[in-house]
Amino acid sequence: MLRYTLMRLGIFAGCLVVVWGLVYSGIAPRGLGDSNFMWVVLLALVISAPISFVVLRKERDRASAHVVARVDRAKANLDRNRGQEDIADDAARGAQGQPS
Repeated sequence: MLRYTLMRLGIFAGCLVVVWGLVYSGIAPRGLGDSNFMWVVLLALVISAPISFVVLRKERDRASAHVVARVDRAKANLDRNRGQEDIADDAARGAQGQPS
């Protein structure tokens, strides 16, 4: 998961540098007034999103499989703990019902 995040940030950083160069060289339009920095960041986000979607498809699938495995393990642990609690509760109820 960390690898996917770092790769996504790398693509965004690359797009940010390219867009910054295009805006300051006059090829891409500048923002209005003092909003130039926000314009560059927004444009870099819009450009990097589809690039990341296509380029990082395999890495995203790998990260997704990792997350699913962790969720399945957590569910199994929860079910096992719930079963142990039910057994302990049944044993406690059985001990209360028996004469001493």
